[in-house]
Amino acid sequence: MYLWRFFQINCMKRVTVYCASSSRINPIYFDTTAQLARLLVAHDYEVVFGGGSTGLMGKLADTVLEAGGRIKGIMPRFMHEVEWSHKGVTYFEYTDTMHERKAGLIRDTDGVVALPGGCGTFEELLEAITFKRLGLYNKPIVILNTGGFYDPLETLLERSIEEQFMKPIHRDMWRFVRKPEQVLEVLNNPVPWVLDSLEDARSK
Repeated sequence: MYLWRFFQINCMKRVTVYCASSSRINPIYFDTTAQLARLLVAHDYEVVFGGGSTGLMGKLADTVLEAGGRIKGIMPRFMHEVEWSHKGVTYFEYTDTMHERKAGLIRDTDGVVALPGGCGTFEELLEAITFKRLGLYNKPIVILNTGGFYDPLETLLERSIEEQFMKPIHRDMWRFVRKPEQVLEVLNNPVPWVLDSLEDARSK
């Protein structure tokens, strides 16, 4: 029994979810976060997140736990010391720096999902895209564009391609979707991404 449980846990798919800690936001974002959390649990995904107890992070963790899923928090020790960590999450990794936290968030995961958020969420998302550009991360990056929140980012990325800061093929590095169920479609049907992208990045 214990061996089977160990096998189940270690064979689970893992997905990183980037999201906000603010609680003063439109309720639609909480509703969408809960829908996504339930879908991930139903499709046997372990969730990796920033470990916070408030805002969308708190909603994500609460819903995963209520649905009987598995969730791991990754948080710098200084945040844990001021009690920002979610009390219901028992599976935690504490880091010394924010840089280590970001690296831990995408380590050994099968994809990244970005929900609406602030500067921290933007930084994490764009770093994941940069890592994929350099061939350091080859998993799906899904941007859940609830209510058109990420429309300006989609426009900006398109402009960077139009003005040749990136190539048209780089559109394959990310996917914008509008509904939580579309997130699962992208995670389960990833577009292949070559691992020798670093060599391609050197070419002009």
